[in-house]
Amino acid sequence: MNSIEKLTMKIVEFRDARDWENFHTPKNLALSLIIETGELFEIMQWKDDNQLFVELDKIKPKLKDELADVAIYLFLLAHEFNIDLELAIAEKIEKNWEKYPVGKKTEFEQ
Repeated sequence: MNSIEKLTMKIVEFRDARDWENFHTPKNLALSLIIETGELFEIMQWKDDNQLFVELDKIKPKLKDELADVAIYLFLLAHEFNIDLELAIAEKIEKNWEKYPVGKKTEFEQ
């Protein structure tokens, strides 16, 4: 069992111990993922990248929490659809290597 599967099982165990499974439909999980991503963006709102790094010590605890929330809903959504997230990520990286070979300019760079 890989790390993602182990974390997913901990998340599912937490969820199931509270009888929340009936609320965790694919649509609800996807919506929750969007909401948590919005909360992550809220931390960054009105700041440029330099400001984010200057304020990192102050905002890092909240960033960690929001990133964890995003990951939790992502892992649960993959679990509901029986998608091996580690394999899906590896396959997507391979597709991206083919789609964007080193030296090929993207539409944004042209």
